[in-house]
Amino acid sequence: MANYTPKNILITGAAGFIASHVANRLVRSYPEYKIVVLDKLDYCSNLKNLIPSQSSSNFKFVKGDIGSADLVNYLLITESIDTIMHFAAQTHVDNSFGNSFEFTKNNIYGTHVLLEACKVTGQIRRFIHVSTDEVYGETDEDAVVGNHEASQLLPTNPYSATKAGAEMLVMAYGRSYGLPVITTRGNNVYGPNQFPEKLIPKFILLAMRGKPLPIHGDGSNVRSYLYCEDVAEAFEVILHKGEVGHVYNIGTKKERRVIDVAKDICKLFSMDSEASIKFVENRPFNDQRYFLDDQKLKNLGWSERTIWEEGLKKTMDWYTKNPDWWGDVSGALLPHPRMLMMPGGIERHFDGSEEGQSPSFSSGSNQTHMVIPPSRGSSSPLKPSLKFLIYGRTGWIGGLLGQLCEKQGIPFEYGKGRLEYRSQLVADIQSVKPTHVFNAAGVTGRPNVDWCESHKTETIRTNVAGTLTLADVCREHGLLMMNFATGCIFEYDGQHLEGSGIGFVEDDKPNFIGSFYSKTKAMVEELLKEYENVCTLRVRMPISSDLDNPRNFITKISRYNKVVNIPNSMTILDELLPISIEMAKRNLRGIWNFTNPGVVSHNEILEMYKAYIDSNFKWTNFTLEEQAKVIVAPRSNNELDAAKLKKEFPELLSIKESLIKYVFEPNKRT
Repeated sequence: MANYTPKNILITGAAGFIASHVANRLVRSYPEYKIVVLDKLDYCSNLKNLIPSQSSSNFKFVKGDIGSADLVNYLLITESIDTIMHFAAQTHVDNSFGNSFEFTKNNIYGTHVLLEACKVTGQIRRFIHVSTDEVYGETDEDAVVGNHEASQLLPTNPYSATKAGAEMLVMAYGRSYGLPVITTRGNNVYGPNQFPEKLIPKFILLAMRGKPLPIHGDGSNVRSYLYCEDVAEAFEVILHKGEVGHVYNIGTKKERRVIDVAKDICKLFSMDSEASIKFVENRPFNDQRYFLDDQKLKNLGWSERTIWEEGLKKTMDWYTKNPDWWGDVSGALLPHPRMLMMPGGIERHFDGSEEGQSPSFSSGSNQTHMVIPPSRGSSSPLKPSLKFLIYGRTGWIGGLLGQLCEKQGIPFEYGKGRLEYRSQLVADIQSVKPTHVFNAAGVTGRPNVDWCESHKTETIRTNVAGTLTLADVCREHGLLMMNFATGCIFEYDGQHLEGSGIGFVEDDKPNFIGSFYSKTKAMVEELLKEYENVCTLRVRMPISSDLDNPRNFITKISRYNKVVNIPNSMTILDELLPISIEMAKRNLRGIWNFTNPGVVSHNEILEMYKAYIDSNFKWTNFTLEEQAKVIVAPRSNNELDAAKLKKEFPELLSIKESLIKYVFEPNKRT
């Protein structure tokens, strides 16, 4: 794709932190571009952030609100704007818990005003919408593959919910009106000019004042941090090379616990971390981890340049030289700041203190009282007859299991430990006290199993070492482990011919090791036979009624340019996941082919898709030999004999019956 060259760029919120670095960079590097900044100068904005650009002839500042349709339309027309980089937003999670309506107004309504102005004027050639990694929700602690751009959005706080809502509007305007939109989702950013409600500048300013560093909860929450200039460069790359209609993660694989960030800052200031760190009440919900797959952006030529130690030192030096950059920020330095955001940056605290007065702070009491919601299913003081510990929270099956438990009223918690760390698993079990453990965590690869071919050690760590460690810990604690495995460890052979109706049974030895993913799964299944406390469920080509889920087999093949046409055993999750819970209740063990009886081919599924969903749908077939040219690892094709499962659950439907009942009838559009 050819590089894009803008002429007149509108940057919203550019008196704020990240956008000011982007604006200054573009003004400095591209004198032929006209940069127009629109900012209402809220509490976390500062015109001083734009000092490097103020004397430049290609820079213009306009004070105003993106929520003003008249102003936005006027600027687009009079300044001949052809490109918008939309940064303006309320971004602090703590504030969103106390002032969520202001977040809806700024983040959703403001974005909507901009989009509508773009539609009306019809002159915008790029609309870059700046979102956040928090829209993905919490990443599983044992995940070795980060959220990619097609991952499901599962926001957990008012801030991220409004950002996800804004993304939906951006996507809708792109599809409905052809607006040339690009969305970015970034990790945490740090560096000079950041308002000190955020973690790193807050800790630096507190350390400068000799005050304790407050950590929410136990400090085990993990975050990824990028230096501001690296992020500004990322936006420069996306502006010129980003493809319309695409989403780009801006991230780093280098993660740090909050407590380790605090310790690093203490070290820079030669402070005793044990004496200087203070643990305070946690947020109502504090995501444990965010983790992004940033390969797509790297493919455009961007890479992180600034190492953590260098960036943190630069940031500390800037704040020590500019201690009064933000004026009185005592309210922002509280453990749980709660500010009403008003035009002009007026601050009022919910504890009743007046403007210009800092509320009293006592280390012996909490200024802000929070109601922490009880754990799901923990309302009764009596020990429950069932309680599940589920691993794989952010995975497809793990997420669906949690939803099923909620519907059935079964108490459950998601595991926090990584599968390969035995001590963390033991801590989970001692804390949760489950009756059963479900393992839905594992590496399948993003976007598919080809990823495992180039990430073999990571695949082994989770699929083999992690699974075996969990099984062993469960055995020591007398717990049954329901293990979601795969049936992609077989391929049609002389004794199991395609179309013969003779499927592989539970005792058959795996005969497919064409992909490294399947190889690890076959390996661990064989080893798990030594654990009498494990129930192995062989899932194949999982399908659900959610036809928007990119992991859904139907969703995948309906989006491919070409598909093979081979009959296979498959798993309808809407029918079989409730059966997995029933199997746990019955304490069933051993290996089970966890598929609906019978087989169905790609063409048969797509014929149903055409009949029920899209009567105009068309597709093209190609051979296995042709498929092999566009994939890295061969794929498994087989039929599994589900007679054992059918005998235990006689009501189990055949694959074609289940497809119609659970998938196509509920989604019928034709």
